[in-house]
Amino acid sequence: MSTALLALCLSAGALRVELQMSSFTLRWRHSIEKTEWAEDYELAGDWLHLSQARIRGSGAGMEPPAGAVLLHGVWHYRPTERWHRELVLARSGFVPDYELCTAAGCRPLTDWLPLDHDAEGPTVLRSCPLRHKK
Repeated sequence: MSTALLALCLSAGALRVELQMSSFTLRWRHSIEKTEWAEDYELAGDWLHLSQARIRGSGAGMEPPAGAVLLHGVWHYRPTERWHRELVLARSGFVPDYELCTAAGCRPLTDWLPLDHDAEGPTVLRSCPLRHKK
């Protein structure tokens, strides 16, 4: 029995990238408060499953939700909306880019999808079957 390999598909404008993986963390900094957020996802078929999230601090409309636990200065919680078909990210050259973290480490999305005229509009992340290149 063959098992399809999963990939995280990133797209922005005319640019498309497939990254083989089964889980990832998406990190970013709030543009005003400069507070770090992180969300852990697993690829589950056509879905992205948000297993947990963290926020380092609070302020300006970013209060930790009810039930969040403070550990070593970081609020840990399980979001109520945990299953997503896709994530739609607004990116800008005026703030630090989102970071995609895998077992190999964390890298800004610009490493795969540069912010230029070919990547205008939102960046979309979704689970997809890995296509083998010949």
